[in-house]
Amino acid sequence: MSDLSQRFLFDNTDIRGELVRLDQSFAALLSHHHYPEPVIHLLGEFIAAAALMSSTIKFEGTLILQARSDSGEIPLIMAEASSNKTFRAIARNADQASSSDFRQLLKKGQLIITIDPSKGQRYQGIVSLEGANLAQCLEQYFEHSEQLSTKLWLACDGSTATGMLLQELPADETRQQQQRAADWQHITHLANTLSAQELLSLDFETLLYRLYHQEHARLFEALAWSFKCGCCRDKTINTLLTLGQEELTVMLTEQDQIMITCEFCHQQYHFNEQDIKAIFDHPIH
Repeated sequence: MSDLSQRFLFDNTDIRGELVRLDQSFAALLSHHHYPEPVIHLLGEFIAAAALMSSTIKFEGTLILQARSDSGEIPLIMAEASSNKTFRAIARNADQASSSDFRQLLKKGQLIITIDPSKGQRYQGIVSLEGANLAQCLEQYFEHSEQLSTKLWLACDGSTATGMLLQELPADETRQQQQRAADWQHITHLANTLSAQELLSLDFETLLYRLYHQEHARLFEALAWSFKCGCCRDKTINTLLTLGQEELTVMLTEQDQIMITCEFCHQQYHFNEQDIKAIFDHPIH
């Protein structure tokens, strides 16, 4: 079981969960880059977290997790997950990163969560990176911004990115707050016994049975995920249009063609003098 996410619910409670594991798709992403081991591990956690969070939101569009650090070993790291169950991710200027400490990698950083629906208004939330790991920082975000009790467990061993999310649903008027609190404490207490190795190696059914064989966790249909960049020639042309014809013409006097390389998948797009003229004679709308 790989490259899948699967939702589950606990009968007679107001708690839902989500599991994700990415293997071949994670390898496909890494095949385009040469990151140090600490960056690979953190990037895997970002991807798993983005996939989990996007699966809890009913929308068409993308969810982006992005962290910027002023003095950490990773200046920028981001993961983007779409409602179509595709993802892409990148880390910039992190070739020398060597620490296994989350706080050192993203020292004095901020985490930006962006929800960009295909239709409707873009939403963005910002939280300081004060937790000991990414999961703790995201839990703080949910606590302050969404006001929904949420817990995450994330793991990456360099070849597999995986995670589990538990979230309390909006209050059911038929259930007392005291019972909701007791259910949440019980379910999360059991989840805290989960090891990173179990999260990485066990299939979803076995994992849930090991944690919750007495709690009646109900699994829904598994959904397939894949790595997909999303870049294309038309999007690259729109970028060129922002530079202006004059600047591009000057560039072409110094070189035979303009080459733009996608930083996510390393796809190359080439434009010669005739291409540039055609772009401005017939711009894309």
